[in-house]
Amino acid sequence: MKYIKPPLTFEQQADLLLSRGLIADRSLLISCLSTVNYYRLSGYLYPFRNRSDDLFKPGTTFGLVWRHYCFDRRLRLIVMGAIEKTEIALRTSIIYFFAHANGPFGHVDRKNLQNLSGDGHEEWLKRLNVEANRSKEAFVTHFQRKYGDSQSHLPLWMAAEIMSFGALLTLFNGMNDSLQKIVAAEYRIPDKVFKSWFISLNAVRNICAHHGRLWNRELGYKPLLPSERKYPEWHTPVTISNNRVFVILTILKYMITVISPECLWSERLTELLDEYPEISRSSMGFPVDWNTYPIWK
Repeated sequence: MKYIKPPLTFEQQADLLLSRGLIADRSLLISCLSTVNYYRLSGYLYPFRNRSDDLFKPGTTFGLVWRHYCFDRRLRLIVMGAIEKTEIALRTSIIYFFAHANGPFGHVDRKNLQNLSGDGHEEWLKRLNVEANRSKEAFVTHFQRKYGDSQSHLPLWMAAEIMSFGALLTLFNGMNDSLQKIVAAEYRIPDKVFKSWFISLNAVRNICAHHGRLWNRELGYKPLLPSERKYPEWHTPVTISNNRVFVILTILKYMITVISPECLWSERLTELLDEYPEISRSSMGFPVDWNTYPIWK
């Protein structure tokens, strides 16, 4: 089927929404549409539409939709803050144990990353070198100037500071199983569960970095939960659902408690939720009385 929809002016976009029953001041609606793309905003409009047609549910105001948009933006900022703290800790642990086991340039030798294919390892190294050559960081230029005649790769602890979160995930996935277990043990989590968390956090980080909708999204990659027998706090009073953002928030809460127990991150999250009582908690996967769960106490 050929796509034939023409682009609409901001005024036409506003009139279309108004014709479908959205209650709004037209001039304000046009102003907002000129700063937030209609297609981006449609993700926040969708829950307020009837399933049978494109009309909005009776009483739907643009103010309510806009508050969902603003809530989601602030939620992403809170999530990114927690991911940043977690990411820095993960970089430190992974680099520390890998370098002590394999030396400063151990990542260059594929035998130390046996869980990566030959092509995968080569491509990963190539991306690291591209980032190193592009970098203007003083430590990179100093190393290249002083040691570049004999070393074509940065030592791992330097490379770690310029590699993406995805590249760090590739490094962890490539490490042998015993090293993965050692790193996971630092956070008191089984390695398979820890790896699934790593993958999920990388996916959510990408959503946040690209300003994607987060609050009611179903997760594309669903993280594993620790077993109920050894980790009952993840299953009391009921098992936490792993397909919505609440499980990511709980993972981050757990990680921050391990990394930085004095951090007030969960208090900031609670303040945000209290400020927006109209936001559906169930759409985010929050169970009833979620803040009484052992991990959140």
